[in-house]
Formats: sequence, C-alpha cells, structure tokens
Amino acid sequence: MIDKSTPDRQISPEQQPDDLDNLLRPQSLTHFTGQEKLKANLSILIEAAKQRGEPLDHVLFHGPPGLGKTTLSHIIANEMGVNIRITAGPAITHAGDLAAILTNLRAGDILFIDEIHRLGRAVEEILYPAMEDFVLDIIVGKGPGAKNVRLKLPRFTVIGATTRLALITAPLRARFGAVYRMDFYELEAIQDIVVRGARILDVPIDDAGSSEIARRSRGTPRVALRMLRRVRDYAQVRADGEIDEQTAAAALSLLEIDKLGLDDLDRRVLRSIIENFRGGPVGLDTIAASISEESDTIMDVVEPYLLQLGFLARTARGRVATHHAYNHLGLPYDRPDDDGPKQVSLFS
Repeated sequence: MIDKSTPDRQISPEQQPDDLDNLLRPQSLTHFTGQEKLKANLSILIEAAKQRGEPLDHVLFHGPPGLGKTTLSHIIANEMGVNIRITAGPAITHAGDLAAILTNLRAGDILFIDEIHRLGRAVEEILYPAMEDFVLDIIVGKGPGAKNVRLKLPRFTVIGATTRLALITAPLRARFGAVYRMDFYELEAIQDIVVRGARILDVPIDDAGSSEIARRSRGTPRVALRMLRRVRDYAQVRADGEIDEQTAAAALSLLEIDKLGLDDLDRRVLRSIIENFRGGPVGLDTIAASISEESDTIMDVVEPYLLQLGFLARTARGRVATHHAYNHLGLPYDRPDDDGPKQVSLFS
C-alpha cells in the first residue's frame, strides 16, 4: 500500500521520486548488507539453478517496505545473467495486459511483480498456468464459436514482492517454490549501508555520524539512505560538509525525527491512544479517524516499527500502548496491570 497521505514523510519506507536507487543499489549478493540467512538461501538457490542450466524457481519476498525486495530481484537477475521485466500488481488491470507481458519474455527471464497481492482475480487466473505449466490460455472469439488457444511460453521466473502476505490467495502462494520473509535490519548492518552510501555520494562521515543516522532509520535501508541525503544537505549548508554525530543529530532533529526514529505521525498515533483512549484497547479505524489519517497508512507504515519497539500491542479488543510508549513520551503510566477495564456485573 503506497503511503499517499504522507508523501513528504522522511521516514516513510515507500519509494519516492528523489530516491537514487540505481546509484545506491548493490549489484551482487556480496555487496548486499544484512539479511544473512536469506542471502545464504538465495546463493544456494542461484548456484544450484546455474549448475543445472535451468531458470530459477519462482520466488516470493514478503515483509515491510524499504527492506530490499526490489534490490534483491535485480541482484538475482544479475547473478543469473538474465533480463528482468518490472511491473506492479495495480498496473496490470486486465488479463490482456499480463498476456502481452508474458508473450514478450525470453527463456530464463525474470518477471518481477511488486505488490503482487493487488493482482485482480482475472489476472491471477492467467498467471496460474503460466507459472506452473508455462502456457498461456487465450479465448479467441465470442459466443458458441469461441475457441481456447493454448500458447507455449519459454521457461521464466516470477519474483513477487508483497507487504501483505495474508492478502495473497492460497493458490497463488502455492505456486512459489521459495518464499522468504525480510525483517528489519540490525543496527550494525544499517550503519554499514550508511557508510557505503556516503562513500558513493562522496560525503565524509565518521563512525559516530553513521551510527546516529542508523539508530534513527527504523531498521530500514531506504529510510537510512534518505536520511543520509538530508543530513548531507544540512552539513553542506550549515556545517563544514562533513557528517559527525552532532551534525547528524541536529539535521534529524530539525526533521522532527527523534533518537529512536519516531516522527510526528508516530507520536500522534501513540498520543491519541494514550490521551484520547486512556492507553487502549482501541480499534485501528478509531485511531485513524482521531488523527485524520488513513487506517492503511497506520497499519502498513506506522505499526510495524512501533510493534518492534514494544511501544504498541495488538489485542483481540484493539491496539494498546505499552509502558515503554509512556516512558518515551514522558507521560505517567497509570494503567492497571491487566491492560484493560474490568467487567462489572449488573448483579454484583
């Protein structure tokens, strides 16, 4: 889900037009930092396919946005020495659109479908036999004279990426031979990514400066690299052009990004739960209405990081702010230990 409601949010993990993806994106698994277990599995998958001289099995990446799903797809194409065709689920609106893409693929090519959970049902029906049997079924004509024509396709690889695995239908998910989850990055991995990005952008940065940016990047490489560019601008205008801890902290504080990477929207969500609903439990739509935001934005962009920090808990009755959220905001924690109001019997 694209974060349309907050396009200028610096910590948004969604891709933005000013992202220098081609410049900063690693081109091989060796240069890809983090996700070590995933990299190990992918290297085996790729090497085995190359030794057999076969196309790669279909791959599905899922996890929060900004963690490198698209980058890994490009890396797989580079490692396999094949072409990659890039599209997105919302862009394929008709079965004919997908048929046109499939018939232009060559043997071994990779078809990368971003946000694959947003494919329409009619489009999925075309994709099933294409992925499984490498054939394309087309209906020619109308009425009683209509005929089913089956076209043979070259063996190719579909790489799907999604932020919402639960929304992918079971038949589609079953056709992927390799399914990998991408998690938020460790601090050390993000710091290495920042240092590499600074080297490519030719901006001096010390260990303390890279650590300060990494600590506020929410464990997301895309966010870290976007912050690096904004800190570079600040250092160029208000400092000596070099990024140290003080310069990075000043630049990110000016953007209202605190020491844990929370911005104004994150704090508004937490304050709404705490101040308007006594810490919860409260429903997602109610939170969204209280701060005039889209519920999808909160669920896809805000919640994952707050859950990781332990600032937010999901319960059967709704979202609950934990005592860590109170402490971070400097608010007194006066909730009962059972995380909710007690039931009162009318007959007691």
